Formats: sequence, C-alpha cells, structure tokens
Amino acid sequence: MQRTSRAAIAALLVSVPLVAGGAIWQSREQRDGAMLFDQVLRQVATRFVDTVDASGLYEKAARGLVAQLNDPYTVLYTPKEFAAFTQSTNGRYAGVGMQIEDIRGNATVARVFPNTPAAGAGVAEGDRILMIDTLATRGWKLDQVSNALRGEPGTRVRVRFGRPGVPEPIEATFTRAVIHIPAVPYAMMLDGGVGYIPVNGFNETASDEVIQSIRQLQQKGMKSLVLDLRNNPGGILDEAFVMSNLFLPKGKEILSYRGRADMNQTFVSQEQPLLPDLPLVVLVDGESASASEIVAGALQDHDRAVLVGTTSFGKGLVQSLFRLDGGYALKMTTAKWFTPSGRSIQRPRKIVDGRFVEDEAPADSMESDSARKARPVFRSASGRTVYGGGGITPDLVVRPDTISTAEQKFARQLAPKAQDAIQVLAQYAEELRPQVRGLDFTVQPAWRAEYFKRIKAAGVPVDSALYESAAPYVNRMLGDRVAKAAFGDSAVARRRFGDDNQLQRAAALLRRSGSQREVFSAAGIPLPGPSAQAARRP
Repeated sequence: MQRTSRAAIAALLVSVPLVAGGAIWQSREQRDGAMLFDQVLRQVATRFVDTVDASGLYEKAARGLVAQLNDPYTVLYTPKEFAAFTQSTNGRYAGVGMQIEDIRGNATVARVFPNTPAAGAGVAEGDRILMIDTLATRGWKLDQVSNALRGEPGTRVRVRFGRPGVPEPIEATFTRAVIHIPAVPYAMMLDGGVGYIPVNGFNETASDEVIQSIRQLQQKGMKSLVLDLRNNPGGILDEAFVMSNLFLPKGKEILSYRGRADMNQTFVSQEQPLLPDLPLVVLVDGESASASEIVAGALQDHDRAVLVGTTSFGKGLVQSLFRLDGGYALKMTTAKWFTPSGRSIQRPRKIVDGRFVEDEAPADSMESDSARKARPVFRSASGRTVYGGGGITPDLVVRPDTISTAEQKFARQLAPKAQDAIQVLAQYAEELRPQVRGLDFTVQPAWRAEYFKRIKAAGVPVDSALYESAAPYVNRMLGDRVAKAAFGDSAVARRRFGDDNQLQRAAALLRRSGSQREVFSAAGIPLPGPSAQAARRP
C-alpha cells in the first residue's frame, strides 16, 4: 500500500506569528507580560544570592512556562532527551542490539533483539557488561553504558561480558549496525485459521510490519484475524492512518482533529484496503492509548471490527513537534482528535502532588450500565450505540483473569527485589533450555524448588510457605522464561494462551464466524440496518 502523505503528521506543523505592515502586532497585555518577564529575569540574573548561568536561567524559565500549562503531554526536550524520543518513535538506532537495565549496580542484558550483532554473537539475557573497549563499566549509569555501545554504523566496539556459571569473562567484538526495534514482535496462527498479530507500538515501520505479518499468515491459510493493541501506548499518527486503511475502504473517515483555526482537518483512507472483508477482532485495554485508540475507534465506528477487552486509556490529543535552536524540541498539545462518529475520547487529567491523575472515574468503572447511561452517546455507521466521554469502550467487555490472593501476596513480596528475581530467572532458564523438546513441556517441582534456593541466595526475601501457595504463579514464570529461551517470544504467547481469557474469547468469536456480521452476532451485538457488506461499500 502507498503511504498517506507525511504532511498528515502533526509533527510537521509550524507556528507563524501574525505580521502586518512589516511589524508583529502585540496587544497591551502581551507587551506588559513581556516587560514583567524581562524585569524578573534581569533581577534574578543580577541580584539572586547565587550566581545563575544565563543559558540555564532561560531554560528554567521555559520549563516553568511549559509546567504551568498543566498538560501532561506538553514536554520540552533537551538535545539528549530529543535524541532518545526520536529513537523511540522511529524504531531504529546504531548499536549492537541489546536492551540493558541496572541490576545491583551492573549493566545487565535484559533483551537481545533478533538479527542483530548481539544476537549473532550469542549474547544472552542476564549477561553483565564488564568492560567496553578498555574501560571498566562498574559504577557507570545506564546512559553511559548505552552511549558507549552506540556509534556510527560500521564502527567496531569490544565488549567483555560476565555470565553466571562461566568462570572466565566472555569477549566479543561487534560491528555497529542500524538496529530495528520491531513493532510486531511475532505473528502466529491459532486453531481454526485464526491469525494473531500483537502490535507493541506505532513506530515508523509498524504498518509495514503488520502488512508483512498479514501476508505471512495468509500463506498459512488465515481465515480471520485478532489484532492485539493491548499495552500499546501509541506513536506516529501517520502509522495509525495507514493501519486503519488496511481494513477500511478508500474514502472512509479515519480521524478529524480540531484546534486553532488552521488546525482543523479531516483524514480519510487513501487506498484500497488489504483486508476489506476478513473477520476481525481488535483487543484493547487500559494501556491502549493515542494511535491505538485512533485505529480502534475508526474500526469500531465503521463496524469493521468487534472490540474486545476493557476501556482504553483515553488520550485524544494531538501533539505537534517543534524543533528549537540548540537541539532542543518542544512537543506541545495543539488539537483534540475525534473518531468518525464525532467522539472525543480524551479523559481529563490534572496534576496532584506532582503526578498526573484522572479528573474522573477510572476506566474500569466506566463500563457499568449506570456509568454508560451518563456518557455521551454516538452512532456507528450501522446505527448502533458507541460511547464517548473518555477512552474507547469495547463492544464486548472481557476483564483479564485475576491471580489468586496468595499469588498477589507473593508478587508484592517479590516486588522490592523484582530485578534480582528476574535476573536469576533468566539465568536459570538458559540452563534449563536443553531439557525441553517442545512447547508442551511441564514445569517440574524440582525446577521450582531450585529457583527458590537461587532467589533466596540472591537476597530476595521470600517466605517458603507463601512461595508454595503461589506455585501456579511461579510455574507460569518459569514456563514462560524457559519457553522464551528455547523457542522465542511467540512460544511464550502460545503457552500463555490458556491463561489469556481475552484472547481466548476473541478467537472463539472468530472460529464461529464466517463474516464480520457473524462476528457481531456471535458477540451478541446484531448489526441494525443494511448488511455489513453494504455498509462497507465505498
């Protein structure tokens, strides 16, 4: 599919002052405000008891202005912070392909990305980074380690690792490369020809990765699809348009946004869809935000998908990115966006004790019948009721299974030393990997007993009786980690399928349905009006 114009990205907006007769006209209030600011700045710079760096003073003033907007999504980035933000949205950086975290003062490998120099060298989760080139990393902060590992593509870096159970350090020399952090970690087929694609974020390659995954699943006989947007915080707006257009006919409204007069705009699908009729279920939860909600809202309003899960986060604001002098950047809220039916899904939030909290009830309380009656009502393309007033509420509310009281107590007991427990788990899983031959392996009581001994030795405060009462929870931890070590991320998803009642419900709806209308019917939501096929016709 050809991409929509990059002009659709709000980050390309430019602010231009009003000029008349060669001069910028200012109101009396603006002039008085500028005078007040200039006077305060001059007095602080010349008379404050401590000497204040001039450039630092201006930055503090700018940050104060941003803070007073009381908007959790407006941020002033330093050059370093902006570089990190750019990496998180474009999904690429030049390095060796490792995600690291600090465990007891050691930079430790938390994840190795596939098809990278680190993966090719056999770097494993739990490996500790001891030296980079000729410098010992003990005591370094994570950003120091990360910066030392990164560099220009094609340059080389030598790293010494410490691996538990291996007496001698392991040395590897890497050639830095452009690393792709995937938006789609894997795609797989479930029983009954149901395809499953989880999308972790909307970076610059997200829609391409979804397209590639769809084609792979089609070759395997996919008859229907679950698109999983749970725990997806969003990302690039343009990617949400392209992904929606994979399922919606050309010319359908996807999104409109409204701000200042020059900000009002409506976006429609530009291309013929890749999957115009394939039965579709979209999973959402309280961590689905921003671009995730754009896709979910558009598909819901056009009756193109049944949404399953819990109410989404509720971020219906457009941020524009303004590059500033000196490498700084300002990400600022400039508009609100609306779904095709006219819904604003923004949930108001405010600052309390330095934290942003919701003005209104939490998302899960918005799903009761009484709460729905108080929310604004809108109509989908077929005339069925959809709700506004904060987040995207799914068509079929399915809450995730909760763990037992004993398991919750164990998780809380583990929390203060969770990183140590995870490190021990990753190391032990690597040792257990040769013992498993397939995904149907069973976690042995001996594994659980050995893991208990190891986390106790690592200083993790665990009560033995509570540990045993939480055996199912521990078994899942061990099983998931061993499966990941032996077979990769998709293997973990397959093992978790039995515990994921939201995904189970979605797959069951699709297995019983041969069309999108039948998916709605199976969910107990008969579509009013004309047939779904006629309603979708451009």
